[in-house]
Amino acid sequence: MDRYDIVDSTIINAPVDQVWRELIAELNGAANWWTPHNTFEPGFTGPEHVGGTTLVTVHTKGVDKGGPKLRFTATTTSVTPGRQLAADYTDGAFRGRSVFDLTPVDGDTRTRLSMTFTATPQGWLSILAKVANIGAQHSQATQNAFSHLNTRLTSKGTR
Repeated sequence: MDRYDIVDSTIINAPVDQVWRELIAELNGAANWWTPHNTFEPGFTGPEHVGGTTLVTVHTKGVDKGGPKLRFTATTTSVTPGRQLAADYTDGAFRGRSVFDLTPVDGDTRTRLSMTFTATPQGWLSILAKVANIGAQHSQATQNAFSHLNTRLTSKGTR
């Protein structure tokens, strides 16, 4: 079975506190910068709290464009506000873990945002993963999301 261990990282032209607020909002369903690739639906307890859950949907062709949708549940396992959020994938298309790390850069005028994705595809996705580069697709979607976030925050005048 294929297992992915991917780290995507970029510099966002905004301070850590602004990037953190945007990340938490997105994981709570804001749909401001990760769409059209991923959407997030929080459970009763939000993902910014240990034990909180998020239903993640990967829209393989984009939101409302058809194509397969990969759904999985992320359960938050640790939070250091403004610095790190870790979650385990406990149900659905993947089993594994994700970790978002935020690090101040240039005196906290910018932020290094990283996502570590350590996961194993489940069910029919494990078969598809033998012929499709799911890891590369994940990384491309994550980098696109990070780019959208940077554009969003830069356009708000956070530079």
